[in-house]
Amino acid sequence: MASSKNQEREAREARERLKRYNARQAVHTHQISRRKRDNLFAAGVVIVVAALATVLQVFYFTTGPGKPSPAPSPSPSASAPGTANVGEVPPPELSEYRTWTGQLDLNDIPLTFSLDGALAPQAVAAFVADVQSGYFVGKTCHRLVDDETAGLIQCGSENGDGLSNPSEYGYGPVENAAADGNYVRGTIAIANNGSPYGQGHQFFILFADSVLPDQGSGGYSVIGTVTLGLDQLESQIVGGGLTPSNPDYPTDGAPKVATSITAATVK
Repeated sequence: MASSKNQEREAREARERLKRYNARQAVHTHQISRRKRDNLFAAGVVIVVAALATVLQVFYFTTGPGKPSPAPSPSPSASAPGTANVGEVPPPELSEYRTWTGQLDLNDIPLTFSLDGALAPQAVAAFVADVQSGYFVGKTCHRLVDDETAGLIQCGSENGDGLSNPSEYGYGPVENAAADGNYVRGTIAIANNGSPYGQGHQFFILFADSVLPDQGSGGYSVIGTVTLGLDQLESQIVGGGLTPSNPDYPTDGAPKVATSITAATVK
């Protein structure tokens, strides 16, 4: 009788152990299945995020604000305007790639100067040629700028009106320009029409440190420096004031003291 009861107890305990084992297995199987499902979900999220990032990058760098500007052509086409010398422009070799000295008289005010043919050979050659040919004598200084950011007098216009004839005479490229747009007092530079090959006979002299935007040309060719005479220029011409050519720009116009180039020499 006792043996029969022991067998029943053992059988009951065996069933309980089996039941607990099956329960643990079910929980384990569920956990594995859940981990697999979570891993798949996480992988899917990563894939979606990566795809969205790729799409956003493509948009940003092709049609959005990150789209790069097209690189300028290093060799402009022959038909493009303002990309080659026009007219009887002297060769850069005329500058001899050396320092020149000379004197420019404005209303008989002598301005002595030096030119740097090594740093701006083409522009110096053109300026020297204009002096040697007598072109400058009698030409007017049609423009005076006098404000907090710039002080300059501009001369050499063919007809005294400040207009140029780039279809007949023009050269480039811009040489020896100030990299930051800051040009120092005494600088002599060549004016241009906003194009690297839009330089001609006109030049300007700075009687004050000046900040000059390049207007798309790359700046202004600095050919040299006035070494003596700026004080007289300021007192006798600049001090007389100017007549604005546009009422919206009261600091830019013709000098009230009519000014012309009365002499020019170089050696």
